[in-house]
Amino acid sequence: MPQITVDYSTPLAGSFDRQGFAVALHAMVVETAAAKSEACKSRFRAVDDVVVGAEGTGHALVHVSLALLPGRSDEVKSALTSRTLDLVREYVKTADGTALHASAEVRDLGASYQKFVD
Repeated sequence: MPQITVDYSTPLAGSFDRQGFAVALHAMVVETAAAKSEACKSRFRAVDDVVVGAEGTGHALVHVSLALLPGRSDEVKSALTSRTLDLVREYVKTADGTALHASAEVRDLGASYQKFVD
């Protein structure tokens, strides 16, 4: 915990500093949600097909999902999403004429969540 998944449009691969984003995101999550740095895990998934609106072209997408153990207040969750979007603005660059659609969500991990470190 936290489990972080970042879906992004494949054309952003060369202009999205994923390593820098993850390091900054982990530090922000530690500060905002009292998580432990070594517990933060991020994975990135490039998405080939993204369609936005009727045209479907000229758009790029980044969606960040943060899954945390239960117990954070709505205020903390809101701060996490706002600060995550600030980091997306900092670490993702788009080509001229490309609209970036960025979103973030925070959810609680279910009671069935388990993990181990070997």
